[in-house]
Amino acid sequence: MKRSTMGCCRMVGVALALAMGAAQLAGAQGEGVGMFSARKLKTTTGAEVYEHICQGCHMPDGKGAVGAGRYPALAGDAALASTQFMALTLLEGRRNMPAFGGTGDVGLFFSVPTLDDDQIAAVINYVRSSFGNHFQGRITAAEVKTLRRPSTDKLLPAR
Repeated sequence: MKRSTMGCCRMVGVALALAMGAAQLAGAQGEGVGMFSARKLKTTTGAEVYEHICQGCHMPDGKGAVGAGRYPALAGDAALASTQFMALTLLEGRRNMPAFGGTGDVGLFFSVPTLDDDQIAAVINYVRSSFGNHFQGRITAAEVKTLRRPSTDKLLPAR
């Protein structure tokens, strides 16, 4: 194996070990808050949802990051003028961002927390009025609900 390939494999291994450790820690604490637990968050404030889920990629200041991936800035992003765009992005995911409106399952090593309509509305309203953003209007949980796709869970056999 070439040296650069070995280094990459080691970094992936360390990242997976950290992810698994974080998952165990989240489960041990019983809260299930964060990117490594599919348990439902108990909070409904936009600031707390952002702190527990969004800031890991978009950063505490909302300015995004570039490194192992590209995490877009939420500060000053004109696309955030559309509450529907934001809601659909949170519900269904976009590019490499996971969906937070589904079951939470994304793979073998970790899962994504599921957000309800109130939490999605709260974090959208928070982001649109934070980080220097001053977008007009708010989205309600009822509006988020209308954007959800019908669940196919009813079509699956019971386990």
